Amino acid sequence: MKDDIERVEYASMLYDFYGALLNEAQSEVMALYHEDNLSLSEIAEELGQTRQAVHYTLRKAEKALESYEEKLKLVASYKENQKLAEKACKIIDSAGIVEPYADKIKRIIEKITE
Repeated sequence: MKDDIERVEYASMLYDFYGALLNEAQSEVMALYHEDNLSLSEIAEELGQTRQAVHYTLRKAEKALESYEEKLKLVASYKENQKLAEKACKIIDSAGIVEPYADKIKRIIEKITE
């Protein structure tokens, strides 16, 4: 179950980064599945397609997104930057930096990692 949830979350993140590179049909199915949380059957009904056709389009779109990530590594870079930002904030907390400066530095870090 956890693997399925992680897979869906990862696909959603890939869609956030690379969704504009998909064709219209793939983008529509991805949006309905990952953003609107519709089931494959619900998407099929809404689009007037078979469930199998929707499943095929979804998997093809996810494979395309994974291919983009393999080449560009934007999601991996984003995740690494988030980890580094967390470490930086922990250092700020433990370094005893006075409050107004600590908050300003943390806000800058948050902006960088958005």
